[in-house]
Amino acid sequence: MSEVQRRKLRHIDVCLAHDVQFQTVTTGLEAVPWPYRALPEVNLADIDLSTTFLGKRLSAPLLIGAMTGGAERARTINRTLAEAAQATGIGLMLGSQRVMLDVPGALSSFQVRDVAPDILLIGNLGLGQLMKGYGPAELERAAALVGADAVAVHLNPLQEAMQASGDTAYQGATARLRQVIRESRVPLLVKEVGHGISGGVAASLADLPLAALDVAGAGGTSWARVEALARYGEVRFGPLCEVGLPTAQALRECRAALPRVPLVASGGIRSGLDMARALTLGAHVNAVALPFLPLALEGVQAVTDHIETLKQELRVALFVAGYRSVQDVQAHTTELAR
Repeated sequence: MSEVQRRKLRHIDVCLAHDVQFQTVTTGLEAVPWPYRALPEVNLADIDLSTTFLGKRLSAPLLIGAMTGGAERARTINRTLAEAAQATGIGLMLGSQRVMLDVPGALSSFQVRDVAPDILLIGNLGLGQLMKGYGPAELERAAALVGADAVAVHLNPLQEAMQASGDTAYQGATARLRQVIRESRVPLLVKEVGHGISGGVAASLADLPLAALDVAGAGGTSWARVEALARYGEVRFGPLCEVGLPTAQALRECRAALPRVPLVASGGIRSGLDMARALTLGAHVNAVALPFLPLALEGVQAVTDHIETLKQELRVALFVAGYRSVQDVQAHTTELAR
């Protein structure tokens, strides 16, 4: 087993055994008002949660966020998540595929199309690999080997800085990312891993053909905290583990910087009401990761049940606000976000 594979397994163990969420920073979504109408003039059963994202129809504006891959346990998790996504009509983001490209035996842990032929499937490679020579060819290969509809390029400088031998050579990173986005023939998203993307960073990509941007704000899982626990067995550099742009703020800034680029809200999305509030800040869809990890080890039904709970919470939130659909909320985004 390679060192990367061992590290992926340590990440799973840490996330299952420890509180890896931000301790002092919240998403900010709790402060976003949600309208309430005692006379909603809509039937709960008639509310339409469906939407289209990256050309695929989703039963709700929800993706299972990127988590893992590279080892047998990760394969079990990914296939369980994919089966649940297929059963409920939502999308799935894969964990970093670097290990899959570097260690051929790891490929099967990312291959889920046989159990989820219809879902929106998003691959994943890190900017660190682009800085070391990966380019459009590797992005296309990452997509082709798993049948992904798009690939996310993740930005994670704080997480990398907490690793013993992380990828921390970021000089020229913006130019390299811009070059790869221009040259790629695969639809590309840019995402953080949970410490947020600012309006300034988003603006630096404004003229590029981005498929979407995942703000991955602070307030959910702190990947700096995960790495500290994986490396030391305890939380060291604690204040650094709390660094990041809260999800609500990241959404506001990125929507202002990229008014026409679809946004994914992730980072501490824990309820249907969180999802609804994110929609009012300009999100097109939401992504949820950590809550699904232990459920994936229980089985498909446990994951499916949680997805349906999130969808029902979102449906009730729209109902009490008097909205008939996700599109209805998005049509009032500017008004609600004031």
